Amino acid sequence: MKTILIVSTLDTKGSETYYLRDKIEKIGAKPLILDISMRMSGDMKGGDITPDDVAHAGGSSFEEILASKERAKNTAIMTKGASLIALDMWKKDNLSGVIGIGGSTGSLMATDVMRALPFGVPKLMISSTAALPGMSTRYIDIGDIALMHSVVEISGVSDILKNVMDRAAYAVCAMADAVPLARGEKKERKKNVIALTMLGPCEKCASSVRQELEARGYQVIGFSAAGIGDRAMEAMVEQGLFDGVVDLAPGAVIEHLIGGMRDAGPNRMEAAGKAGIPQIISTCGVNHITPPKSKYTDDHKSRRKYDLDRFRTWLRASPDELKMAAGVFAQKLNNAEAPVKVVIPSKGWSSVDAPGSTTHDPVEDKVFSDELRKGLKPGIEILEIDANMEEPLFAKAIIDISLGMFK
Repeated sequence: MKTILIVSTLDTKGSETYYLRDKIEKIGAKPLILDISMRMSGDMKGGDITPDDVAHAGGSSFEEILASKERAKNTAIMTKGASLIALDMWKKDNLSGVIGIGGSTGSLMATDVMRALPFGVPKLMISSTAALPGMSTRYIDIGDIALMHSVVEISGVSDILKNVMDRAAYAVCAMADAVPLARGEKKERKKNVIALTMLGPCEKCASSVRQELEARGYQVIGFSAAGIGDRAMEAMVEQGLFDGVVDLAPGAVIEHLIGGMRDAGPNRMEAAGKAGIPQIISTCGVNHITPPKSKYTDDHKSRRKYDLDRFRTWLRASPDELKMAAGVFAQKLNNAEAPVKVVIPSKGWSSVDAPGSTTHDPVEDKVFSDELRKGLKPGIEILEIDANMEEPLFAKAIIDISLGMFK
């Protein structure tokens, strides 16, 4: 029998949670209620995992939660505890899917719990605030979460809300019937699985690499390296889903240093090295930055730029920024526990950076490559290809190197 975890607050959503529980049970799955309430209510007696269980798992107690007026601290404790409990259930094969119901706070907490679970675990959030500006991106972030807008408030078991929860119950139970991703070792996989970062300015190269590797029997999983997709890739690499990485677009590393829009956090370009899988690193987007336009300085306004569209502008990175980025690249790659090759196109690092573009500057690019070469430990090779990243010659080089490294 499939076990479906229901993440809810029985102090505010008691009758609604019980309706959802009963529906899931009628469908044929085993529902378990994880109660993340932060105050007392008569409805709380029906939870399988109580707020006291959750608080203890989070390093506190429910009595301390009730006595405290620090809402943010209490929320963090309960979310941590619920996440640890859910993850432990999954590790013991006692979890087939998770569903949550809530408004703003409940949705934030429940989706935090969902994101603590690995990619591939069915996750469905019924939220009355899914359509509020900016909220859906916070709920989903890098999680593979299905978000269902209830439209009506989750308050009272009306026929309309029953219909919403009925559809959600069938959905999560059906998702739990899908074959889960294997947790096995690389030797159990039929094909090598390669993660590939890509962006519009290197899409032609990425597509060529993907198509050729797939023709050779590899599975290639693409990630848009715009801050969210590549951060998700790092988490999935840690999960053990990949046998190698072709990182064409690691620009998020320099973006993190300058606070750019493509920032993927401080751990970008580290997971493959820690996981001990080979990686190929290139440079699409590394010589451009995207600070928020609301935070442009006079220096930013004077820089050479390339407008990708009316919403996105890439500014040329300064030599000092390139030098700083190279130092961080070297530090991250030197910690890798598997082979690394850096492949740099000498005639421009993207379509934005092609000869004739206002931001094309091979002399300044050399600041990065020279600094990186000085910082890398022996054994990490830098290959320079006499082509632009979007030219067939460069894609062929990446393909040939991939076939040699990802055997």
